Amino acid sequence: MDITGKQLELVNGRIKALIEAGSFYGKKLREAGISSVSTPEEFRRLPFSDKKDLREAYPLGLMSVPEERIVRIHSSSGTTGVPVIIPYTAKDVDDWAEMFKRCYETAGITAKDRIQITPGYGLWTAGIGFQYGAEKLGAMAIPMGPGNTEKQLQFMQDMGSTVICSTSSYALLLAEEIQKRGIRDNIKLRKGVIGSERWGPKMRETISNGLGIQLYDIYGLTEIYGPGIGISCDENDGIHYWDDYIYLEIVDPSTGEVLPDGQWGEVVITTLLKEGAPLIRYRTHDLSRIIPGKCRCGRCYPRIDTVTGRTDDMMKIKGVNVFPAQIEEILRDFPEVSSEYQIRISHLDGKDTMRLYVETNGTVDFVDLSKRIASTVKSRIGFTPLVKVVENGVLPRSEKKTARVIDERYD
Repeated sequence: MDITGKQLELVNGRIKALIEAGSFYGKKLREAGISSVSTPEEFRRLPFSDKKDLREAYPLGLMSVPEERIVRIHSSSGTTGVPVIIPYTAKDVDDWAEMFKRCYETAGITAKDRIQITPGYGLWTAGIGFQYGAEKLGAMAIPMGPGNTEKQLQFMQDMGSTVICSTSSYALLLAEEIQKRGIRDNIKLRKGVIGSERWGPKMRETISNGLGIQLYDIYGLTEIYGPGIGISCDENDGIHYWDDYIYLEIVDPSTGEVLPDGQWGEVVITTLLKEGAPLIRYRTHDLSRIIPGKCRCGRCYPRIDTVTGRTDDMMKIKGVNVFPAQIEEILRDFPEVSSEYQIRISHLDGKDTMRLYVETNGTVDFVDLSKRIASTVKSRIGFTPLVKVVENGVLPRSEKKTARVIDERYD
């Protein structure tokens, strides 16, 4: 999907701001003799930006307006390396709230809803993004923040919450707790807005059935405002993204070549209006594709497919490249296992070993099931894991994001 003339005008405004601010990207452009772009071909020749660039700009090297215009900072939720600090102007905050309001509206959420917000507040963008969007919509925000499941369930019942915002991991935990306590009839939830981590169809079905709600997949990352730059609709056929605020490309992760609509690759995003820290051709490392054609819902906003993983999710085991999504795809063919799994990779006796833990109920033969799963992984991916079957509920649940891959080779 080529960049439009209107989008190019907005990009040139960001390029001018970056050059004047002397940010890392402005310096790249100045050194390359680039002050503007006038065609899609020229735009595609602009250099990429990456998280490494953002880390090198720590603490406030991304700031592209005078400091007195900065009203807030946020930081990415990553746990490794130097933090990425993103400064926001008042307009950035308002634009983000407007995008989030649009997400809620796309999900059929209205000012009459009561929105229970469970993601974290603080430097992380999630909690406050969900709240500002709710307030912009005119809905009642219930800013619970993470954890304290007992209180979450109490407020859910007492306040009559109709919308839950959370990670998929915490939504699953809440669904299981509601079932254990037998309080499903006391719950008035009708919608769930889920983000922050990849989740497969099996987990989606478990949460939807457990809570009795319709689910929507929200997309975003701190570097690009935060969650709220796109969301799925009732058709559940991809994620609409707001192309009046961002321009999105899909590139080959290895070569950086722009791929045609419909082909899978890495999501690259350019902010069109962001003031505090504009980003040009930012490599997100998320894997998706642009879905060709118009959605059946009738909206004009383009769509990307559900993010299947990240380029840095890849595991190399016995010389074979493996993504967690491939394991999830295999487990979908086994209705007797739950949505929860855990992969542990270790190096024993000079070779890599993958242990795959899966959950099931007590009515199946654990040994037979483990053999069938191991055989399927071998036939589809090319190596045989050690499969350990455990009872439902044994694998850890999380109030934030669940660690599904634990690589012990480098501990």
